[in-house]
Amino acid sequence: MIEVIGVRFRQNGKIYFFSPAGIELEAGDAVIVETVRGVEYGKVVLGKRMVEESSITSTLKPVIRKATAEDDARHEANKAKCKEAYQICLEKIAKHGLEMKLIDVEYTFDNNKVLFYFTADGRIDFRELVKDLASVFRTRIELRQIGVRDETKILGGYGICGRELCCHTYLSDFIPVSIKMAKEQNLSLNPTKISGVCGRLMCCLKNEQETYEYLNDRLPNVGDYVRTFDGFKGEVSSVSVLRQKVKVIVSTDDGEKEIREYKIEELKFKPKKRRNSDKVNDKELKALEALEKKEGGSKID
Repeated sequence: MIEVIGVRFRQNGKIYFFSPAGIELEAGDAVIVETVRGVEYGKVVLGKRMVEESSITSTLKPVIRKATAEDDARHEANKAKCKEAYQICLEKIAKHGLEMKLIDVEYTFDNNKVLFYFTADGRIDFRELVKDLASVFRTRIELRQIGVRDETKILGGYGICGRELCCHTYLSDFIPVSIKMAKEQNLSLNPTKISGVCGRLMCCLKNEQETYEYLNDRLPNVGDYVRTFDGFKGEVSSVSVLRQKVKVIVSTDDGEKEIREYKIEELKFKPKKRRNSDKVNDKELKALEALEKKEGGSKID
């Protein structure tokens, strides 16, 4: 076991482990640490705790110091410089006529590097742009192409639910989502209904997936034959997943057919087998393939 703290460099970025190095730190404290990008300013989001050494995937670096008032002031000054750098870069992009969209600018704490995040439909030859920017800022320049999910994560916004986007508020990493999740939850496969602001499948499809899988496995398929507690045998016409009720077409004693609703506990049937209908067919894949394509570019932390 080894003692660590969790540090985050962006509001909703990935959490990195560092050694507290004997410094008294609590969640909410600002710290100065050394990363692969250089010296950085971050916030402690996980207080001191013991973790297995095997869970540390990279070299555990110590915290340099707890941030001072001067460090806080420098961090705020860097934020102001980022706004200026953003405007300058926009002008340079227009000057070189590049088909790229500037998303964000970030200075490292020691001002050793300026990172420009952008999106573009394809590869961009920005060598001349880098030279131009380097002559202005007199420091190392890095242009990083990101995907549409990362763009939305940075810019933020509101989803169709009316709440702030999950990726902008609390999601550190993007969870894998698929069309199968929408089918499992009996959602419309209309791309405008299940895609987020970024144009990809909504991350929240994952939120209730396990619950729906559990509830669906307890129910028969539509078209299956079941036996009811009152002695009837009939065909399933529909199921209510959340209510855990099933509508069954049964034949009464006078030969008439009627639809009756039963609780799942009142039915006997063979364990459910996944049918091909649970899978996405070629037509659906063709209509929605754009949503499942992995966007190009680097990820941000």
